[in-house]
Amino acid sequence: MRGYYAIGIENVKTATNVGTLWRSAKIFDAAYIFTIGRRCKEQKSDTTKAPRHIPFYQFRDFDQFYENMPYDCKLIGVEIDVRARPLFSFTHPDRAIYLLGAEDSGLLKETLNRCHAIIQLPGEPCLNVAVAGSIVMYDRIVKYVT
Repeated sequence: MRGYYAIGIENVKTATNVGTLWRSAKIFDAAYIFTIGRRCKEQKSDTTKAPRHIPFYQFRDFDQFYENMPYDCKLIGVEIDVRARPLFSFTHPDRAIYLLGAEDSGLLKETLNRCHAIIQLPGEPCLNVAVAGSIVMYDRIVKYVT
C-alpha cells in the first residue's frame, strides 16, 4: 500500500474506545493513533498489546494537533454532516489523517471547518466511535488492494 494514514478521536468519552481503535489501527497498519482534548490510559479492551507496535499521541487541543500534522497530509473528518461524502464513493488520499468525534457530541464545528474532506458512514444514529473508525480503516485497505 502506498502512503500512510493515522486515525484519532477528538474529545473521546471513554478509554475503552481508544483501546479498541488502537487494536484495530494495529491490525489495519495505521502509522499511529491519537486523541485530542482528553488523556486516556491503556486499558483492557486491547488484548493485542498494540502500544508495543503502534504509537499513540495525545494533543491538548485541536490547534496543537493541527500544527503537528505531517506535511502534505489531508485531514478527513468522519461525521454525519450535510457536507459529508458517502464513504462508499470516497477516494482515500495517499497521506491521510482520519478524525472522529465523541459519540455524544461528534466533531466540533470549528474542527469540521478545517478538514480537507468530510466522510459519512451510512445509517443514523451514529455507530460506536471505535467501530466507525475500524470501518473507515477497512474501507481504505480494501480500496487500495483492489
